Amino acid sequence: MQALSHHMLTMAYNNAWANHRLLKACGRLSQAAFTATRASFFPSIKATLNHILVVDWFYIDALERESRGDTPHPNCYAFFECEEPFDTCTALRSAQSLCDRRLIAYCSHLRDEELGRYVTIERPQRTQRDTRTRLLAHLFQHQIHHRGQVHTTLVGTDVAPPQPDEFFCEDEPELRAQDFAELGWTEAAIWP
Repeated sequence: MQALSHHMLTMAYNNAWANHRLLKACGRLSQAAFTATRASFFPSIKATLNHILVVDWFYIDALERESRGDTPHPNCYAFFECEEPFDTCTALRSAQSLCDRRLIAYCSHLRDEELGRYVTIERPQRTQRDTRTRLLAHLFQHQIHHRGQVHTTLVGTDVAPPQPDEFFCEDEPELRAQDFAELGWTEAAIWP
């Protein structure tokens, strides 16, 4: 088994599962509660979830470009031109799901011996070069960090926040069975 690349794949699945759970909970908010000003790094749940998605677009684009052998994005900050591209949780959830599937597809093709390949991002003031491993680790950490903020802000609403730190413990498949059915996944797809 390709141990590290498989771990990256499980992280991509876990990331998508966590997003699914969190966005499902946020989908039960009223539009007013979704957009309400909150005490957090970003001013609302809507703003935080849009930020997660926009940053995903930014990094997944760079990863996919490197994988295809394409040149770096000529204007990588184009992804940030609209900081909140989605006004409703329903639209945002759909876009995040598509993005999560892109990340899973990307990680499904990784091999341990290729994780050290460099991904280049042409930023306006500098050229960023990081290995696939480092860029993916950063992307997963970014998601975890901001999902935690949404979890905290949900506490101040009438929607109970989902457990944000679930992983794929072998003896707990019942905890994820409903979500996996909704996502169309099987345990065997993640843990062959």
